[in-house]
Amino acid sequence: MALHKKGMRPGEFTVLWVSRVIIWIVIVATILPMLYVVTASFNPTQAYFSSSLIPPHPSFANYQALFQQGGQFLVWLRNSTIVGLSLAVGQLFISATAAYAFSRMRFFGRKNGIMFLLILQMFPNFLTIAAIYYALAQWGLLDNLWVYILVQLGGSAYNIWLLKKYFDTVPRELDEAAVMDGAGHWQIFWKIVLPLARPMLVVIFFFTLIGSFSEYILAGTILQSASNYTLGLGLYSLISGEFAKNWGEFAAAAILSALPLTIAFGLLNRWIASGLVAGSVKG
Repeated sequence: MALHKKGMRPGEFTVLWVSRVIIWIVIVATILPMLYVVTASFNPTQAYFSSSLIPPHPSFANYQALFQQGGQFLVWLRNSTIVGLSLAVGQLFISATAAYAFSRMRFFGRKNGIMFLLILQMFPNFLTIAAIYYALAQWGLLDNLWVYILVQLGGSAYNIWLLKKYFDTVPRELDEAAVMDGAGHWQIFWKIVLPLARPMLVVIFFFTLIGSFSEYILAGTILQSASNYTLGLGLYSLISGEFAKNWGEFAAAAILSALPLTIAFGLLNRWIASGLVAGSVKG
């Protein structure tokens, strides 16, 4: 009777519950490793795995150690924040201006240009590591945080494509009305198209920020001194030495590293949700 009241057939009811079980399995599989990281961060024995989720003698020793080693963790956090914000703002500007050109302007190569950029970005970054290292070594630009940022600024073809598709949904009648009032391309871009695309801009900003915090391959190639390490390199240095398996400090640093992104997600959540939904509906 309950099934008939809900308008569901027995087969649909089974699929619904199977889907729920699968979702809960995925949730548990996602949360369990995080619980082990939290446990290790409070375990003063530097053991990464424990027989119980609650260590026998929990303490904040690992967290204290991070701030007592010459403040290196704060340096790594500062560097990652500089890199993340610089890349997010830089790629946002490059992607938005390029996407507007592909969406609103007419020029030679416009039709296939963005597809060519996407094809180039399909090749993984590690294929260019040798060339990047050789070029920077020849010019004496290794171990420079701003050079590392500059190298990564070019990888925004997907963002350009995503924004271009979003800009295409903005009615061109708005552009025509603005032109009648004497507006140029820059005014149309800045005052009409860009405000309407704010949710998608926030999505690109946030995911670029996440990607910069987790990037390791280029950072390990370009950055060589501890004062220029990002969080990825700094955390790896805690466990990479033969006698330096500081798993507790590594876990504590991993948790603290996630705080800036968690705060950013909380502040931008409303725009991220609307941007993702708008992209799925309008795209």
